[in-house]
Amino acid sequence: MNENWIELEKKYHLQIYGRLPVVLVEGKGMEVYDINGKKYLDFLAGIGVNNVGHCHPKVVEAIKKQAETLIHTSNIYYTIPQIKLAKKLVELSGLDKAFFCNSGAEANEGAIKFARKYASKVLGKDGGEVISMYNAFHGRTLTTLAATPKPKYQEGYHPLPAGFKHVPFNNIEALKEAISNKTVAIMIEPVQGEGGIHVADKDYLRAVRDLCDDKNIVLIFDEVQCGMGRTGRMFAYEHYGVKPDILTLAKALGGGVPIGAVVLKDEIAQALSFGDHGTTFGGNPLACSAALASVEVIEELIKDDKVIEKGKYFIRKLENLKEKYSFIKEVRGLGLMIGAELEFNGADIVKKMLEKGFLINCTSDVVLRFLPPLIVEKEQIDDLVNALDEVFAEIKK
Repeated sequence: MNENWIELEKKYHLQIYGRLPVVLVEGKGMEVYDINGKKYLDFLAGIGVNNVGHCHPKVVEAIKKQAETLIHTSNIYYTIPQIKLAKKLVELSGLDKAFFCNSGAEANEGAIKFARKYASKVLGKDGGEVISMYNAFHGRTLTTLAATPKPKYQEGYHPLPAGFKHVPFNNIEALKEAISNKTVAIMIEPVQGEGGIHVADKDYLRAVRDLCDDKNIVLIFDEVQCGMGRTGRMFAYEHYGVKPDILTLAKALGGGVPIGAVVLKDEIAQALSFGDHGTTFGGNPLACSAALASVEVIEELIKDDKVIEKGKYFIRKLENLKEKYSFIKEVRGLGLMIGAELEFNGADIVKKMLEKGFLINCTSDVVLRFLPPLIVEKEQIDDLVNALDEVFAEIKK
């Protein structure tokens, strides 16, 4: 029973998660099942992790094969899956080198370190200042918290590392004013996930790229959530015709297995020497094999703009609800990274949708976030929207 396991969790696990009262035990494709056998359609995908769906056969097979061969060696030695994955990401991104870690926070931490090292060693800038955006979320390590300007996440962890400024998203003038002779990097999510599904304007990202080129500033794109096919392109920046100097990835990269990556231009990579950075588990054969399979599946899923079309369909359906219910303030998104902003806290909506057999969540208190696996069908989108309609109809606002 759910209740027995939940009681054990409360006794033995650190109480830092606001969990919903369900114990999940199995998943396949769009579906997950709880310990009592109830089925749910997963429109959250492990917060943007299961882009290829749960237990995709190709990913499972890759994990099984690698687990029977070689799981871990450390980065003292060469391993073939890591080399293959580095080659794949470099070719897909148009950048030059890859580094592997275990999570999005580690990837962002690495990106900040690499940018500062390059600025100091090559450009002669020792200020180390990084500018990030309001509503950003870059991780929960102390450094990435400093780049995440939200008191909710920072409270109680001061003093945070110095060297960070924050400006409004999509505001190029504010960014220009914030730049100083100490500024070494600008860090942006092309689509802000945790911040409420805010999509960067095309002109804005292009202007940021021009600004970085003009001022010799490293441009970092955090695509931990919006990358790996989530927006209908392998990387969100492909929608903009703008390429970063450093790209960070994680979440969906491993098809469910933890792995993060920093992909960067050669001129930045050359500023780093043996021992300047490292990790014990990052890029191990098991994670890299899972990631290779996941990337290959994503390549197929995003062909012919299939994900983009599904996203447009999903947004149209939510826009229809917006016309019906005045408490829906805005529907926004790109590809299958979609948010519906409400006039009130959406936590109860999430719970009611759970009862109806749908997994979603609410971010920034008022934004219902939808991150379904890329395999979602239009009929399943219809089922979710119909269930939302039923829940909304009970609200007197």
